[in-house]
Amino acid sequence: MLTKQLAEEIVEQTMIRLNRNLNVMDTNGMILASGDVDRIEWIHEGAAHVAKTGEVLWITNENLVDWRGSKPGVNLPIYFKEKLVGIIGITGNPEELKEISTLVQLTTEMMVHQSFITSHTEWSRKLNELIFEELISGKPLSLVVNERLDLLKLTQKSTYVTLLIEFERMPPPSHRILEQLEDHFNPSSVLTGHSQLNEIFVLLAGIDSTRLETTLSKLLHFLQKVSTVRIGVGISVSTIDEIRNSYTTAKNALQFGKPGHQLIYFEDVELIALLKRNPKSAVDHFTNRTLEGLNKQLRLTLTAYFDCNTIAAETTSLLNIHRHTLSYRLKKVEDITGLNPTLFRDAIILHTALLLSD
Repeated sequence: MLTKQLAEEIVEQTMIRLNRNLNVMDTNGMILASGDVDRIEWIHEGAAHVAKTGEVLWITNENLVDWRGSKPGVNLPIYFKEKLVGIIGITGNPEELKEISTLVQLTTEMMVHQSFITSHTEWSRKLNELIFEELISGKPLSLVVNERLDLLKLTQKSTYVTLLIEFERMPPPSHRILEQLEDHFNPSSVLTGHSQLNEIFVLLAGIDSTRLETTLSKLLHFLQKVSTVRIGVGISVSTIDEIRNSYTTAKNALQFGKPGHQLIYFEDVELIALLKRNPKSAVDHFTNRTLEGLNKQLRLTLTAYFDCNTIAAETTSLLNIHRHTLSYRLKKVEDITGLNPTLFRDAIILHTALLLSD
C-alpha cells in the first residue's frame, strides 16, 4: 500500500516536471495527495474503477457524468512486483496526455519501487542492530532473534569476531558505508549496523585468524579513503553466547589503544585494560611513585627503548642519538627511580607505569 508521505512526494516531484495537477489514490480510490489540496481524502470513483479492473481509465467531457468526483484526464494503475498498490491520475485534456501518460506511470512505479526497497533495507538494518543489541546484552536470546540468526545462517559458524569502527566523522550518507562494508565481506557471514553516532559494528562469522588479518588490512585501506578511522578488534569466540565478550574486548581495544593507532587488537592492550580497571587513585599512585622525577626527555627515551624491545641499536636509530647518550639517559633513569631499565624485572615496572600514565 502507498503511504500518504510517499503519495505526497510523488505528487510534488511529478508536478514539478509536468506542470499539471496530479492525484495519487489508494486502492480504495481515496485521494491521498493532490495538487488540489481540497480534493484530498475524497473518493475518486474513476480511481476506484481502475483499482477493480486494473485497466487505464480515460475520462473525457463526454463520460464525465459517469465518474462522480472526477475531472477530465487519465487514471493509471500503479504496480509493485505485479501487485496493485495505488492509482495515479493526471488532470487535463486526454488528447494532450496520451504521449506522456505511460511515461508518468513508469516514473511513478520506479519511485514506488525505490521507496519500498529503501524501506525494506532500512528495516533490515534496524533489525540487525536490534539483534546485535540482544547478542551483547548477556540475556537469553528471544525466539525472534534465534529465528533471524538461523535465517542468516549465523548459527552455523564456528568462530565470531566483533569489529568496532570509530569514524572521526561519519561520511554521508551513512547507509552507503554499511552497504560497502557488506559488499566487502561475504553477506552470509557478516552483521553490520550502527552501535553509536560515529561508530559501526561488524560481526564476522566463520573467519579464521590468518584470513582475518588479511581482511582487516584491506578493510583499513578501503576505509582510509573515506574518513579517518580506528578499528577495535575483539577476541575470537566460538559460540553465539560469547559474542558479548568479543564486543566488550573490541570496546576495550578502542578505549585503551593509542590514539594514533588505526588497527587495534585487544590482545595488544589486554594488560593495560586489566590494570586500568583498578581504581584511578591506585593507578595514579603507582605511576606517580614509579616515574617521579623523570622529565619528558627521559620518558620519551624509555618509551622508545621499550618499543624497540630494549634493543639499544634500534633505539638509538629511532631517536637519532649516539649509543653513549642512550646509556647516559638509561643510567640517569636508574639514579632517579632506583629501577634499571636494562633488567627484566625493573623494565616491566617502568614499562607498565609508562603505559598506565598515557
